[in-house]
Amino acid sequence: MKEGPDIVSSMSSPSRLWIPAAIADLLLILVFAAIGRDAHARGDIISGAFATAWPFLAGAAIAWVVTRAWRAPLAVWPSGVSIWIGAVLVGMLLRAVTGQTVVLPFVLVALISLGVFLLGYRVLATLLLRASRKRQRRA
Repeated sequence: MKEGPDIVSSMSSPSRLWIPAAIADLLLILVFAAIGRDAHARGDIISGAFATAWPFLAGAAIAWVVTRAWRAPLAVWPSGVSIWIGAVLVGMLLRAVTGQTVVLPFVLVALISLGVFLLGYRVLATLLLRASRKRQRRA
């Protein structure tokens, strides 16, 4: 006996997931920036995190629009990969243009960290949604 709306179907609808996915991207990019600022003892973590994160946030936003990621916001490919690469590529270009540090070790750390963050939660969300659907089909 089913009571109430089908939560898994409604949550797996891309039209319902793009806002939480965009918020997750934003928060994870801020976490990346805050961890970096804290690790390098660069003063105020909160305002400093925003100063560090804005180029990466701009890159992610551009990738969201260019790839129309809202159609499949939790897809690792192409949405997740495009947002990840867009955040790093555009982020580094904006950092360079604005006189912020762009050195190979930082590029590599950003590439790896943002990859783990932006692709990792998408993989986990996809696995959880699949498991939930399987449970619902069995019930």
